Amino acid sequence: PKSLLLPTIIHQRISMASDQVEIRKSVTPGAISMLLSNSSPDSPSDIPEIIVQVVDLKPIGSSSTRFTFTVSDGKMKLKAMLPTHFSSEINSGKLQNLGLIRILDYTCNSIPNQPEKALIVTKCEIVCPSLDMEIKSDVKKEETGITLKPKQEALTKSDAKKEELGVTSKPKQEMVTKSAVQIVHEQHGNAAPAARLAMTRRVHPLASLNPYQGNWTIKVRLTNKGNLRSYRNARGEGHVFNVELTDEDGTQIQATMFNEAATKFYPKFELGKVYYISKGSLRVANKQFKTVQNDYEMTLNENSIVEEVQGETFVPETKYNFVRIDRLGAYVNGRELVDLIGIVQNVSSTLSIRRKSNNDTIPKRDITIADDSNKTVNVSFWNDLATDVGQQLLDMVDTSPVVAIKCLKVGDFQGVSLSTLSRSTVVINPDLPETKKLRSWYDSEGKGTSMASVGSNLVSPNSKTGSRSMYSDRVFLSQITDDPTLGQDKPAFFSINVYVSFIKPDQTMWYRACKTCNKKVTEAVGSGYWCESCQKNDDQCSLRYIMVVKVSDPSGEAWLSVFNEPAEKIIGCSADELDRVKTEEGDEKYQLKLKEATWVPHLFRVSVAYTEYMNDRRQRITVRAEAPVDCAAESRYLLEEIHKLSVS
Repeated sequence: PKSLLLPTIIHQRISMASDQVEIRKSVTPGAISMLLSNSSPDSPSDIPEIIVQVVDLKPIGSSSTRFTFTVSDGKMKLKAMLPTHFSSEINSGKLQNLGLIRILDYTCNSIPNQPEKALIVTKCEIVCPSLDMEIKSDVKKEETGITLKPKQEALTKSDAKKEELGVTSKPKQEMVTKSAVQIVHEQHGNAAPAARLAMTRRVHPLASLNPYQGNWTIKVRLTNKGNLRSYRNARGEGHVFNVELTDEDGTQIQATMFNEAATKFYPKFELGKVYYISKGSLRVANKQFKTVQNDYEMTLNENSIVEEVQGETFVPETKYNFVRIDRLGAYVNGRELVDLIGIVQNVSSTLSIRRKSNNDTIPKRDITIADDSNKTVNVSFWNDLATDVGQQLLDMVDTSPVVAIKCLKVGDFQGVSLSTLSRSTVVINPDLPETKKLRSWYDSEGKGTSMASVGSNLVSPNSKTGSRSMYSDRVFLSQITDDPTLGQDKPAFFSINVYVSFIKPDQTMWYRACKTCNKKVTEAVGSGYWCESCQKNDDQCSLRYIMVVKVSDPSGEAWLSVFNEPAEKIIGCSADELDRVKTEEGDEKYQLKLKEATWVPHLFRVSVAYTEYMNDRRQRITVRAEAPVDCAAESRYLLEEIHKLSVS
C-alpha cells in the first residue's frame, strides 16, 4: 500500500539530502596528489573536480590583497597563494579560515632552495565559507561515505545505499604516479617553439604571475614605452628602459630591461602593439619607483622571448582606482599616481610654458573638477591633452561633462593640485557606474552647492571634515619621531599643536629668488640676477625664507623645515624685512626679533618623508601650512575628543 511506502520514501530522500550536504562540506580525497601529478594543466577543462580546505589563511605582510594559506585534503597539505582579485571575498568574510574552495585553475611551482612545491591558485570558487573544524581523514569518515569521488575498486556503504536508490557517484580519475624527473622531461618535451606560442602554450593572466613561477607565457599590449636611458654607478655604465604591459583583463605590470636586453628589445617594442612574452623573471616591486598597480615587477634579459602577435589585437580593459577629491591630501608629493573622476566646472585657455631643460615651450591648460565630496581640484593638462582633449572640454564645459582621468601626479601647488603625464588618459563621459552616480548627484544637488578647493582645508582651523584640516590627523610629536617607518613609502601628513622653542640665528635663513617664479637666482655677469627658469636677467630679486626651527609639545621636541609663507607667519615679517633689520639695525636687534618669535603656539600641517644626504637616509618633517591657535575652536576640538573617549 502507498501509505506503507510513503515513510520509507521520505526516509530515503532525507538520507539522500543528508548525504549531499555532507558531500558538499567535504574535500576531494587525494586532492593534493592530483594537483602535484599535473603541476601545470594545459587547460582548465582538463582539471577534475578538486575541493580542498583552506587552513592557516593569512595576509602576506601588511598587504590587503595578497593572501597565503595551506590547502588540505585531510591527509596531505600544500602551501598555496590565492589570486589578488579574490581578496574581496576574504575581506568581506565570504571565505574564512577552514573554508572550502573548488580549484578551477592552478599552477604548482617549485620553491627555490626547498624540496616542496607551492600551489598558485589562479581561479577558484567558494564551496563553504567556513567549517567548525579542520577535516582529518580517518577510517570512520571513509566508511560513512563523506567523499566526493570514491574509488571504483571499493564502494563505501553510503555508495552502496545510493546505488539501490539509482544514485551513482562520479568515479575518481585514475592517477599514474610519476617521478619528478619524468614530469620535468614531459614538460620540456611539450614546450613549443616561439613561433607557435599562441597555439601550443598556455597564456597566463598577469594576475597569476609570481616570483616562484617557472615557465610562463603572457599576451600583453604595450601601453607605455619609456626612453632608452644611460646610467653610471659604482658597478659601471649601462643602458636601461622600462615598458608598461597590459593584458586583456586590464592588469598592468612594469617590465625593465638593462644593457644587452635594452639594446635588443628597444627597437622591437612599439607602442600599442600586442606581444607574447616568456622567459622573464619577477620580483617584488619597489614601491618607491613603481608606476602601475601591481605587487610585482618584471625583468627581461637577453634570453627572454618577445614575439609580436600578427593579425590579432585586443583593447585592454581600463581598470580605474578612483580617489575622491577630499582624499587627495595623502598623495601629495608622493610617487603613487592616482585616478580621478569628476564633473568639469571650468576650463582655461591654452597657455605656453617654457621648459627648463631645453627652453622649449609646451602647451598647458587648467581644468577645474568637482565631485560629490563637495570639493574641487585643479588639473593641469599638458601637450596634446591640453590642445586636443582640453579644447573638447572647453567647447562642452556648459554641459558639465564627466571626465575620468588615469595616472595623475599629485603636487602641493595651492595646497593640492594634479598634473597629467605622458601615460595619462582622459575619457569624456565614460560608461561607468561612477559616471551615473556623479551625474545624478550633480543634477539633484551638486549644481547649486557652493564648493571650496580641496587645498583650502589645508589652513582652515574651523574645517573639521576636510582630510587636511588643522583638526584632522592630530598627533603628538613623539608619535612621529618614535616611528621610523613613517614616510618611507610615501609622505605622511599630520596636524600638530606646538610651541616654537628655538630658532638658530646663525643658519642660512633665506635665498635669493626671482620675483616672477620664486625660483633661485644667481648673480649675473656685470650686474643684476639671472633666473635659469625664466631665462632672463633682472635688476632686483627678493628674499624667501628657507630655515629650520625647533618645536616642542608635551611629548617631546623635533626640528621642522619651514619655507617662506609659514615662516613669515612664525617670524612676523618677510625675509627682506628681517635682512634689513640685520644689516641696518645690527645683530642684536636681529636676534631679538628671532627670540620674540619663540614660545608662541602654532597649529602646523606637516608632511613626514625620508630624504637621503651623503648616503644617510633620515626622516624629514616639513611645515606645509600654519594657522594661529583659535582657543575657542581648540576647546571644541578637545571636548569632542573627550566625548569620543567617554563613548568608547
